[in-house]
Amino acid sequence: KKAGMLLAQKNAIIEERNKDITDSIYYARRIQEAILPRQDSLRGLFPDSFILFRPRDIVSGDFYWFAEKDGKKLVAAVDCTGHGVPGAFMSMIGNAFLNEVLREKGLTRPAMILSELRHLVINALRQSGAEGETKDGMDIAILSVDEKNGTAEFAGANNPLWLFRQVNGTCGLTEYKPDKRSISYHKGLGLPFSNHTIPLQKGDLLYIFTDGYADQFGGEKGKKFKYRQLQEKIRSVCNLDMVQQAAFLEKIFDDWKGGLEQVDDMLLIGIRI
Repeated sequence: KKAGMLLAQKNAIIEERNKDITDSIYYARRIQEAILPRQDSLRGLFPDSFILFRPRDIVSGDFYWFAEKDGKKLVAAVDCTGHGVPGAFMSMIGNAFLNEVLREKGLTRPAMILSELRHLVINALRQSGAEGETKDGMDIAILSVDEKNGTAEFAGANNPLWLFRQVNGTCGLTEYKPDKRSISYHKGLGLPFSNHTIPLQKGDLLYIFTDGYADQFGGEKGKKFKYRQLQEKIRSVCNLDMVQQAAFLEKIFDDWKGGLEQVDDMLLIGIRI
């Protein structure tokens, strides 16, 4: 009887501590949501657009960022090391640094933004490439759209840009490849990021994303969704407006996942020019 009482007391203590931790994380989510831009404000920049955002845990290591400067509309999809609380810490660092690069340096060229962001992250985390050192950082796809001149610029650290364009009644895909290195210490420390300049046409569809959607396990065999299947799903709804596309892609994700756990934070941004 005494052992049962002790066990009940210990369980009560554990439950109380768990509740305290969970309450703290929910409060952290409120802070994260307050700092990140409101999802619907993307439509102020691009009326026909969507953000599909699904944290794996209460707080997220993925985040979206957008801004406007000198006639350029900037949008980024960012995947920080880890998820949950560690990922959320990194996301706050990444968001603050992106704002700093834009406001203090005035940069709007994606490749230059990534180079400056890398410099800030390496300094902030005191990375030197030493053995056993933290490899924390972020993967990112960033777009700068100049609607007046009908062009977009893109740079990526491990994450690409997909452009779908209607050609003779079919929806063709062009993938703009990222550089294969993250925003963190890298042996080719000073290597610049590649900057892609893209002539745009009215009706072009642009997608940037993190790896959470494609990496989700599910389906009948419990396998990864994968990028090729995501491309085919997007192609099948090219003619729908972006709000309808988002609803369709969210349902596809949920149906694929089924009863399995979500494996990572998920972020997908779609824009129609």
